[in-house]
Amino acid sequence: MSILIGNDTRLVVQGITGREGEFHARAMQAYGTAIVAGMTPGKGGQRALDGTVPVFNTMADAVHETGANTSCIFVPAGGAPDAILEAVGAGIGTIFCITEGIPALDMVPVVEAVRLAGARLVGPNCPGATSPGRAKVGIIPASVHLEGDVGVVSRSGTLTYEAVQAMTDAGIGQSTCIGIGGDPVIGTTFLDVLRLFEADPETRALVLIGEIGGAAEEEAAAWAAEHLRDIAKVAFIAGRTAPEGKRMGHAGAIISGGAGTAASKVTALEAAGFRVAGSPTEIPALLRDAGYAG
Repeated sequence: MSILIGNDTRLVVQGITGREGEFHARAMQAYGTAIVAGMTPGKGGQRALDGTVPVFNTMADAVHETGANTSCIFVPAGGAPDAILEAVGAGIGTIFCITEGIPALDMVPVVEAVRLAGARLVGPNCPGATSPGRAKVGIIPASVHLEGDVGVVSRSGTLTYEAVQAMTDAGIGQSTCIGIGGDPVIGTTFLDVLRLFEADPETRALVLIGEIGGAAEEEAAAWAAEHLRDIAKVAFIAGRTAPEGKRMGHAGAIISGGAGTAASKVTALEAAGFRVAGSPTEIPALLRDAGYAG
């Protein structure tokens, strides 16, 4: 079993005829993800990925004709909010928005619309997710993964890759790896993903990769302290040396006063039973120190 994506994923790629969309769609298809449709307005009737994937003008047509249940969005920032809403309107249940640079104010009503529709948005500005051996949606490199039972959730794309590669090199496989995105307004939080992992019988340990800014890590830690007491939990917080008030990398990675600091996050995570790594390469050893025997 896995969370959000798996063998039952039927993916439509919004923006499949663009450079980024086509490049990453090829990688997803090569991994074994069932890409059943592409969608680009005005390109309906064409076929993408060497003729293997039909392209539609609208999401409604793509879903009706192919039974797609998951979307991956490679649409420029100006059109991405509407792309998300169109996917929701067509009945897509799980949407991954890879697009970066979407204004936070544009995302506020979109996130609420997704919630009211009962759908799931991951992102924006996220790398997607991989369920090793089952499906890959987004831009996470396939080569870093190993099938296993450790769930990984992260705000950072590149730190995810580094941490997962370290785990794989140590023989520790993953159940699902999810990048939730580093923007201030996102559709799926750490807490949301931890709840999904708790319900997954094949996830037996957790790795959380956070960064300075906001309170999402502290909220997840408080919940984990009550609900995830009996599994190995490891975390890493990026940005420990960031000056106060300075944004570092992600739009959400900014601290103000005493809120959102690395120290406050580390304290909360340790109190919840997480072993907190000093670098991503320490994660495999800390998993085993925490009792993980996989």
